[in-house]
Amino acid sequence: MKPKLLVILGPTGTGKSEVAIDVALQVDGEVINADSQLVYRHMDIGTAKPPASVRQKVAHHLIDVVDPDGEFNAALYRELALKVIQDITARRKKAIVCGGTGLYMRALTQGLFVGPAKNPEVRKRLEEEARERGSDFLYQRLRQVDPDATDRIHPNDRYRIIRALEVFELTGKGISRWQKEHGFKESAFEVLKIGLNREREELYALINRRCDEMIGRGLVDEVNGLVERGYSLDLPALQSVGYRQTGLYLRGRVALDEAVALMKRDTRHLAKRQLTWFRADKEIRWFHPERDRKQILDSVKEFFTGLRQVTG
Repeated sequence: MKPKLLVILGPTGTGKSEVAIDVALQVDGEVINADSQLVYRHMDIGTAKPPASVRQKVAHHLIDVVDPDGEFNAALYRELALKVIQDITARRKKAIVCGGTGLYMRALTQGLFVGPAKNPEVRKRLEEEARERGSDFLYQRLRQVDPDATDRIHPNDRYRIIRALEVFELTGKGISRWQKEHGFKESAFEVLKIGLNREREELYALINRRCDEMIGRGLVDEVNGLVERGYSLDLPALQSVGYRQTGLYLRGRVALDEAVALMKRDTRHLAKRQLTWFRADKEIRWFHPERDRKQILDSVKEFFTGLRQVTG
C-alpha cells in the first residue's frame, strides 16, 4: 500500500498554516513546508514564517534549510521532502504538506520533468544577458519561443527563465511541451488534497492587512539586515514579493508608502496566479478555512483512518 500524504494548499493569505497546525494536533501529524520562500534562513517576517513557539507545538520540516544566496529548486525540494516523509511515516506520524508553491507539490506527488543536462556555455551566456539587460529581457524572449511556459514562470524568477531558455536552445522544444509529454503521472503516495480559499474581497483584505503587519513587525529592518549580512537585493530570494518592494524603498527608488502599496498589489497578483495553477488540478477539494473547519477535519480523519466521521 502507498503511504498516505495530506496536502493543504491554497493562495497566499488564506490561513494554510493555521489549518495545518490544527489538523496536525488532531491526527498526530507533522508539517512539511511547501512554500518556496520559507526554505531561506534569515527571512522570517516577509515570508510569514511560523514562529518558534508554534514549531515547538507541531514539528515543521524544510524551513530554514538554505541561505538566501543558495540554490534551491523543485528537484531538491522533492529529494528532501521524500526523506522527511519516510522518516515521519516510519515513526507512525501523519505527513502533512502545507504551502502555496504548486510546482513543489507537483514535483513531490507526481514526479518531475528533469530535461536535458545543464550546458555551462549556454547557461553562462544567458546569465550574462540577465545581468546586463535584466530578467524581463529574457522573459520576453521566452514569451516568444514558449508562451505556455510564461504562464507558470514569474517575470522575476531568473533561475527558471534561464532554465526554460536553456532547454529550448538545447532541444529546439519548449520546456512546457517537455513537461506536457512527461505527463506528471508518477505517484508514490495516496494523496488527499485540501484546497483553502476565500471570497476575493475577503482574501484581498487579509492580504492588505498582512502587508501592513509585516511592515509594523520590522520587515524593513529585516531586509536591511540581510543586506548588512552581505546578501544582494538582486538575489532571486530577495526578488520575491515583499522583499523586492522593500528593496526598492531601501535603494531610494520609492517612498515607503509606495513600496507597501506595490507589495499589496503584487501579493494579490501572486494569489491570483496560485489559484490559476491550483484550479487546473481536479483532485483538490476546496474549503473555506474557518467556515468549513469541521468538514476539513472530518475529511482528514476519514482519509487517515478509512472510517467515515459521524456528524451531529
